[in-house]
Amino acid sequence: MTHAAITGIGAYLPERRLTNADLERLVDTTDEWITTRTGIRERRLAAEGEATSDLAARAGLAALGDASLKPADIDLVIVGTSSPDKIFPSTACLAAAKMGASCAAVDTMAACSSFVYALHSATCAIESGRAKRVLAIGADALTRHVDFTDRATCVLFGDGAGAVVLEESSEPGVLGIDLGADGTRPDILEIPVGGSAAPATCERIEQGLHYVKMNGQEVFKFAVRVIPQTTRKALLASHNDVDDLKWLIPHQANQRILDTVADRLGLPHDRVYSGISTTGNTSAASIPLAVNDLYTCGRLMYGDLLALVGFGAGLTWGAAIVRWTKEVR
Repeated sequence: MTHAAITGIGAYLPERRLTNADLERLVDTTDEWITTRTGIRERRLAAEGEATSDLAARAGLAALGDASLKPADIDLVIVGTSSPDKIFPSTACLAAAKMGASCAAVDTMAACSSFVYALHSATCAIESGRAKRVLAIGADALTRHVDFTDRATCVLFGDGAGAVVLEESSEPGVLGIDLGADGTRPDILEIPVGGSAAPATCERIEQGLHYVKMNGQEVFKFAVRVIPQTTRKALLASHNDVDDLKWLIPHQANQRILDTVADRLGLPHDRVYSGISTTGNTSAASIPLAVNDLYTCGRLMYGDLLALVGFGAGLTWGAAIVRWTKEVR
């Protein structure tokens, strides 16, 4: 059987930092309040004129370089995002052009689960023989959709992108994936207007309905329930157990979520990756950014078993069990 394995990884974070101290000057909040409730101390903001496709292209080129490949070597580009440059064309199409790639390109939109969905599509394309090399990217510039007078949301989000190259391999890399969605409660986390159901009008924009709206308590309850469930299902599909994991790499939304999930899965907290303090919630980018951080810091070893777990608006969720088949950089 042909398998899909990660052969390259890359990341990009914008230069501009927004610290909690900066936010203290914008809204009624404090560094202590933000840190205690979220674990976030700073986040990155895309520069003026810097779009999601720019972030995606920078991360994609870094991943290609890590895999010793050129853009022309790629058969398919998939970008997971919730903040596309435009309704159309797709962000993947724009990012591919900026990288110099001329191949099929498509977006996956499953909110903060988008990268896991992109990884699933990439794996299916390779295992079916439809593609040999796929670039899967998670990229978001959600700060463009945040109301910086709303302290419940503006303290959370940051911008960035992460990418992986997947290639056909005789050695198993992506072992098992579980995906899910429940669209019965879209109000828990949404951007209410801007689509076909409620186009952006002057009146709706004046009401701030084009910004992210979130019920934080409901998101927390959903996340701490679904992350253990989808992780266990993906482990079962890959014939592994929680004890086999070297790293649980969940979507970086809130430190309290990460700590609660670790306890519910019976994992030591130091085996649950957390980089949220310096990046905030980067949505679809958070998981590949986390993997890249572990890799570049030399904390991933050949043969390590990873669980990449996303959850987000929709509601959506997904987990991928990955055997790390790259040598330490």
